[in-house]
Amino acid sequence: MNISPRQLLVRLVAYYFVALGAVSILLIVDSPALNFLPFGGHDALEIPGIVVTDTSLSLEQEGAGRSAKVEATPEGIQSIILFLTTTLITTILVMLPITWTYSATRYEVGPSKVFVRTLLLMPICATTVVLLIQDSLALAFGLAALVAAVRFRVALPETIDGVYIFAAICVGLAGGIGYMGVALVMAMI
Repeated sequence: MNISPRQLLVRLVAYYFVALGAVSILLIVDSPALNFLPFGGHDALEIPGIVVTDTSLSLEQEGAGRSAKVEATPEGIQSIILFLTTTLITTILVMLPITWTYSATRYEVGPSKVFVRTLLLMPICATTVVLLIQDSLALAFGLAALVAAVRFRVALPETIDGVYIFAAICVGLAGGIGYMGVALVMAMI
């Protein structure tokens, strides 16, 4: 998809006008849909109807470790599914303008379709990983071990492409911790 810088500007203005207008309407109407939007930080992940009780053993007890018991009501399960769905869809929606900007900066040469797909999928993966890890140091070390084992070896054609990869990771991290507002502002700027 080759878009010129002029087309990019028109597309971005229209996109943010519609997106901010939709959120404004939800705020004015005071819609219950606001409860499922991934805005509000880490406490946004505390969903009513999902109760997590810590059953950690003390350090003196044999096999000390961290475990939790999760109790969920049907409404809580529905809420978490809606929250996860809106979080992942929002990461894609925030990432779209960044991919358009990439395409416009590569207007003369033509953007790499594979790279654009990567930019759209990377935040979904990063969001999911952050949602899975949460506050678990053991899971974080496990993730680091997996990444080290895979060892991605991709030669980027231009150094600026690394910035787009970094932006995709930032959007994914923001989505995972519930700060999509920060990612949205970053994408707008």
